[in-house]
Amino acid sequence: MDLRQLAALAAVADAGSFSAAARRLHTVQSNVSTHVARLERELGATLVDRGTGSLTDEGEAVVARARRITHEIESLRSDVESMLHEVSGAVRLGCIGTVGRWLVPRLLEAMAERHPLVDVVIVDATTTSLVPQVVSESLDLAIINLPLAPGELATEPLFDEDRIVLAPLGHPLAAHARVALADLAEHALLLEPRGTAFRDELDEQAARVGVTMRPQAQIDGIRLLTSLAFEGFGPAVVPSTAAPPWYEAACRRVEVEGLAPRTVGLATPRRVRLSAPARAVRAVVRDLVAATDQEGVRVTLGG
Repeated sequence: MDLRQLAALAAVADAGSFSAAARRLHTVQSNVSTHVARLERELGATLVDRGTGSLTDEGEAVVARARRITHEIESLRSDVESMLHEVSGAVRLGCIGTVGRWLVPRLLEAMAERHPLVDVVIVDATTTSLVPQVVSESLDLAIINLPLAPGELATEPLFDEDRIVLAPLGHPLAAHARVALADLAEHALLLEPRGTAFRDELDEQAARVGVTMRPQAQIDGIRLLTSLAFEGFGPAVVPSTAAPPWYEAACRRVEVEGLAPRTVGLATPRRVRLSAPARAVRAVVRDLVAATDQEGVRVTLGG
């Protein structure tokens, strides 16, 4: 078994066929077929269904580990290069949109100044989308909503931020600067769907005071919830940093008494040592969070 065989199988998984995999690897189809066939003989299993080009269950298992092996080799090279010279290499950072809006510009600026040889790729997505990408190690680390269920990821808190309501001007909630949690039950709200940390925590807090949240719509994406509120679709329950400085032109920021904050943190693979470039990104993220002055945000970084 060698790396060329694993790379060939991963390329077939990504491209969907042997010919497309060959183009991706800048080689001929016969080379890809030969590498995969040798790997199959060595493992004693069919890894690719030749009729459809899709991976078998055994193939999926092999590719999952092949990606981890490739990631570790890339990290090894980056670590050694960083020890001998300046920190360099690629890092894939996932980030939820509401945090990315204010953090990513500062992060890219700081990385360009401190670590100009590090290539940072930002993936903007929801927590439910980012978590499996960190588990599969297609992302090195991600800034997400916490808590997570116990599993393959290690997490560290970055900050807590208030949950608020963004109410379109003209909506009854917009007449108030502050309301009680029980008051929200009187209105249909734009909410994250059940099963997300943000929504589940909201429902748990509401249940404690005998309140049930009534959704007008359920959207897995805080930025889209915020946009819908700006467009006048309805009031949205969102974190404090979801409201940009210009929100007052379309919405009223309404504080909610008795509503606990959400926690945002960093997630990394539990069983994998971060590469030197990824550790550099993590350090810069921590520094930027420690220095933030975002409204409604309380830094919770450890030592």
